[in-house]
Amino acid sequence: MAQDWRQMGAAALGRGIAAGRIDPVALCEAYLDAAAAEDPKQLIYARMLPDRARAQAAAAAGRARAGCLRGPLDGVPISWKDLFDIAGAGCEAGSRLLTGRVPDRDAEVVRRAEAAGAVSLGKTHLSELAFSGLGYNPMTATPPHRSGPDRVPGGSSSGAAASLAFGLAAGAIGSDTGGSVRVPAGWNDLVGLKTTGGRVPLDGVVPLCARFDTVGPLARCVEDAALLLALLEGGRAPDLRGARLSGARLAVLETVALDDLDPAQAAGFDAALGRLERAGARLTRLAAPDLPEAMALAPTLYPAEAWGTWGDRIAAAPERMYDRVRERFEGGRGVTGPDFVAAWRRLDELRVGWAAAVAGHDAVILPTTANLPPETAHIAADADAYVAQNLLALRNTRIGNLMGGCALTLPTGAPCCGLMLMAPPLAEARLLRLGAAAEAALV
Repeated sequence: MAQDWRQMGAAALGRGIAAGRIDPVALCEAYLDAAAAEDPKQLIYARMLPDRARAQAAAAAGRARAGCLRGPLDGVPISWKDLFDIAGAGCEAGSRLLTGRVPDRDAEVVRRAEAAGAVSLGKTHLSELAFSGLGYNPMTATPPHRSGPDRVPGGSSSGAAASLAFGLAAGAIGSDTGGSVRVPAGWNDLVGLKTTGGRVPLDGVVPLCARFDTVGPLARCVEDAALLLALLEGGRAPDLRGARLSGARLAVLETVALDDLDPAQAAGFDAALGRLERAGARLTRLAAPDLPEAMALAPTLYPAEAWGTWGDRIAAAPERMYDRVRERFEGGRGVTGPDFVAAWRRLDELRVGWAAAVAGHDAVILPTTANLPPETAHIAADADAYVAQNLLALRNTRIGNLMGGCALTLPTGAPCCGLMLMAPPLAEARLLRLGAAAEAALV
């Protein structure tokens, strides 16, 4: 029974708890036992929170018996990326620079989720300071990929994805600055939601680039993603019932997004487009000639803010960082204030043009990643390969961050090949309904 629970989605577990078929305490113990048995070297979880989880599960069990559950995920166990502060628990953001950091208060999103009854199992590993899309972290730990340890899991929310892929959590919370929710979700055949910047509070979240940082869930299905977002917001999930693709206007982004695709990614994407079209979606092709200019601003915007946030600490102890990640931060060292301001001003102008170009479409669609998960040994041994594969992994997802909207990745049925839907800022409810309809067509 416990093994069956571990393969269920968060929403299904919540319904089982509400119906009296699942005891939250037994459910919590099943996940804690599984983590101890299947992650003994703690390559997925940086640290477990057994006492906290058991107390929360016991409280949820009492509410279930009294018929006063706080919401649809009351008593459901989830994981947190190790950059969300949880009082009394280490929070080191995958970096030796933060060894021994223990916050004394919870992040706002943690407070909200636990107030709605979520059970916090533990903190998951990530790319160093969340600044890599590959998930390879020789300084702390590299979580395994669902297909085996010879492939990187995707990052930076690597352990978040692994906690779901290996049945060690029912839902996972990550962050997305340039694709850090969607890349590992896509490579592990999960659903991942990048929220609109500013929609979910960042109070108590270790920063990377505050103007791009967002918080979002990784999940087994769109329904779970919607409910997890509601936990983070302290609100209600959109109603996904009756969602249909018939008549949906989907724009297939051709500029940049389809360049240099791995043949498996191209085939998976094309097959997915066919299924969406057969389900009634109306597909059109979209050229975005200004997009390359926006992409060219990323090497100014991201490293400059990241270095501004972490430069002093990195300069004081550069040996405590993996060279490839440290070099990405150092790329912002020479960016001047005027250059940074000018780049943001130009990006804001390009966002206006993008909004006009995509108006009239329900979503823009593209492959989540251009590449498949590279071999760990290859990118570990070859610095140029690491850089090239990292940039390729983040290329398509970064479009969503640069354009400032929300985005959702869905499994296509082809292993490690996600399909991404992008929508305007604050259109998460519409995006999730569309995602639920697309999910049904892609199964």
